[in-house]
Amino acid sequence: MKEMEHLRYPIGRFKPPKEYNDDLREGFIGEIEETPFYLRQSVENLNEVQLNTPYREGGWTLEQVVHHLPDSHMNAYIRFKLGLTEKEPVIKTYKEAEWAKLDDYITTPIETSLTLLESVHVRWIILIKSLSPDQFKRKLNHPEWGMVDIDWLLAQYAWHGKHHIAQINSLKQRMGW
Repeated sequence: MKEMEHLRYPIGRFKPPKEYNDDLREGFIGEIEETPFYLRQSVENLNEVQLNTPYREGGWTLEQVVHHLPDSHMNAYIRFKLGLTEKEPVIKTYKEAEWAKLDDYITTPIETSLTLLESVHVRWIILIKSLSPDQFKRKLNHPEWGMVDIDWLLAQYAWHGKHHIAQINSLKQRMGW
């Protein structure tokens, strides 16, 4: 079971900081900003067979992971905007595993999702860098996570990109690719 946990969470599960400051935020912003570059680098030169290999038994294929990241981060960008423009909005969840079964995950070239992630991150980073310290404290209500603030989301999505890229890189290392 421990090995399966490590394959699923190669960098560990998300653990939010106890408190936030400008230096920590700057680090998270940098990690989010770099995610598209590192994702592209992680799948560079992989062939169709490799892209269609699950990162772990019962897990998504590398291609599904690539398509998932822009879906997730588009939702994150919208969640930030909702949190900045509404009072404690309830965040919409989505069935990630079901999205990963849809045709666009199967038939869309990964280049489309890599480019989409890059574009979403340009807008998202512009927004994040414009925030005041008070805006990072704005609250959102997630049906599964409970009441969180923009700081928490920032940390969570910085982790999220690294988490999925580590899944890809971990498989590549295990397979000697």
